[in-house]
Amino acid sequence: MVKQVVLHGSDGKAIGQMDLEDKVFGVEPNIHLLHLALRRQLNNARSGCASAKTRTEVRGGGKKPWRQKGTGRARAGSSRSPLFRGGGVIFGPKPRDYSFSIPTKARRVAMKSALSARIDAIKVIKDFSSLSSPKTKDFVTLLNNLEIKGKVLVIADTKMPENQHLELASRNVPYVKVISPNNLNIKDLLEAETVIISELATKDITERLS
Repeated sequence: MVKQVVLHGSDGKAIGQMDLEDKVFGVEPNIHLLHLALRRQLNNARSGCASAKTRTEVRGGGKKPWRQKGTGRARAGSSRSPLFRGGGVIFGPKPRDYSFSIPTKARRVAMKSALSARIDAIKVIKDFSSLSSPKTKDFVTLLNNLEIKGKVLVIADTKMPENQHLELASRNVPYVKVISPNNLNIKDLLEAETVIISELATKDITERLS
């Protein structure tokens, strides 16, 4: 089965219809796998570099603060003890790896679920050949023709000749992110208010996820 969407020309105006594979863009979203894949992406992006020094790592504290007996105070062997100000931290954070993995099949289902869940926000464009030069004004005109506002995700291969000016033309437009089909991810798909996909990128995504 196929799902039909409007195909826009390089200037943003509708030029016809395009068929999208139902098995990629029309599946029933699996909320559990969507959540799992999003958590995986966010966790894998964490640096995990938080670190606190223990009493053995804090500088100083070699001399006994006061004598063992006769002062009326508790015994103390080092001023770097966690009980003292400036001392070490008990059970403090240490660099760790937050990442985890999920099966490839599950990731593929999650990606299909994300695309299907955002199908109403997807606009398919033939290419970006209307951007004859890397001018922000031309890209803004294209967005206006598509009647798009807010956060935009653009999925296209910027190495193709017809898309060569896309990256530079869109770079100064707020809330616009350009990625290649190979870098398609759950977080960007769910965050964007509108998703613009080139015709070639649509076929590439369909081929990889089918």
